[in-house]
Amino acid sequence: MSAPTLTPKVGAIAVILRDGHFLMVQRGKAPGIGLWGFPGGHVELGETAQEAAVRELFEETTVIGTPQAYLTNVDVIGRDEDGAILYHYLLAVVPCTYVSGIPKAGDDAAAAEWVPVRDVVNEVRPLSWGVAKVAKQIAAKLSEATQP
Repeated sequence: MSAPTLTPKVGAIAVILRDGHFLMVQRGKAPGIGLWGFPGGHVELGETAQEAAVRELFEETTVIGTPQAYLTNVDVIGRDEDGAILYHYLLAVVPCTYVSGIPKAGDDAAAAEWVPVRDVVNEVRPLSWGVAKVAKQIAAKLSEATQP
């Protein structure tokens, strides 16, 4: 019997920055249980990454947002002690505009909160891989947009 073939899975994350805070969730399931990150999950067949981002945003936080343009992609690759790949996710980063809602953990999120930008950038909480880097990119883009 041959080992199962692993293939990368496509996901999307929704990034909302509002009043100096990012909307974050604490993962309630593996991989990354207990870590904080942006709401997100798998892209379903026939769904765009932007549609997936806003769907996952609502499922995990009850917050409604509208997608903007794609920001970047993040590869999340988990390995065991011997270096064998356990999982590989390619995540589309989708900045979103806040529309409505008060964060409340749902779906596979253990918690949902508005977290100060400085706490995310400085990794005050235990973060999922790549979260601080994405937060810095968003903060830099916003500061460029507000420069005269």
